[in-house]
Amino acid sequence: MADENTEPQVPAQAVKAATAFIADHGKPSRAVVQNIGRTGARVVLVGDDGAMGDIIVPSPASGEALVARIEGLELSEWDRETVEATKIGAGHRRKMAARTRG
Repeated sequence: MADENTEPQVPAQAVKAATAFIADHGKPSRAVVQNIGRTGARVVLVGDDGAMGDIIVPSPASGEALVARIEGLELSEWDRETVEATKIGAGHRRKMAARTRG
C-alpha cells in the first residue's frame, strides 16, 4: 500500500513534453487535469496562442504535480475563459469528426 504522504510521481517525459509545449505556444499556458480511470489522467494544455495539446500521466495527482512543477503552466478548469482561449483549426475539427469505415 502506498503512503498517502508521498509526492506523486511525475514522468520525466511528461515534464519534457509540457516544457516543449510552453516553449512553442507561450506563457501563460493553461492545464486542465481530467481523470480517465485506471489509465490515469489526461492533462489538456491550452497555450497562450490557443493551441491545444495533451499529456497522459499515471493519476490526477501526478497531473496536478506536473502543473505545479512547470513554470508558466497554470492549473485551470473548463471554464469560460479556458474554452474561449482555445483556437481549434479546421484540420483539428476534421480529425475530431473523422469516421471509421469498416
